[in-house]
Amino acid sequence: MEKLVKRAKKGDGEAFVLLVKQYEEVLYKTAKRIVNEDEDVADVLQDTMMTAFEKLHKLKKNEFFHTWLFRILLNKCASLTKKKQTKAAIDLNDYLMKPDDNQYSDIEFKDAVNSLREEQRNIFTLYYAVGYTTKEISQLLNQSEGTIKSHLSRGRAELKKHYYEIGKGMQNHGQITKSC
Repeated sequence: MEKLVKRAKKGDGEAFVLLVKQYEEVLYKTAKRIVNEDEDVADVLQDTMMTAFEKLHKLKKNEFFHTWLFRILLNKCASLTKKKQTKAAIDLNDYLMKPDDNQYSDIEFKDAVNSLREEQRNIFTLYYAVGYTTKEISQLLNQSEGTIKSHLSRGRAELKKHYYEIGKGMQNHGQITKSC
């Protein structure tokens, strides 16, 4: 891999394509979980690749290409998410459950995850959606494994709180009969 990075730094487009192909699937899965819509995923991936190609010469240690590329992707996803949030607020009432449904839908789960702080949301995505271990995430984000575990724990606590509050609100409106 380091040889490919060296070649790509010298302007070898073919080497860059070979490098990126190694991470194509995991980059796609990560972007899909964060930005959801296919068109946005394509935009974020394209922006990530363009930025990576243009700024590859700034990468100091070739062995950190993977981490560096992921950081670009996460930044691009965060930027797009912030733009979209300022354009339109999501109305939770559009996603209410059916009266007899005790299970929360995927949309409600995504909404709950999206309510997490950006760093927790990114870690959740890498851990639960992409399937990285806490050790891999710690290396990718250059944080201690304990910090990653702490973010996951706090994130789970936030999700429990979120679901408890939604469940209480729906019970009060007579929409569900059993507690969560």
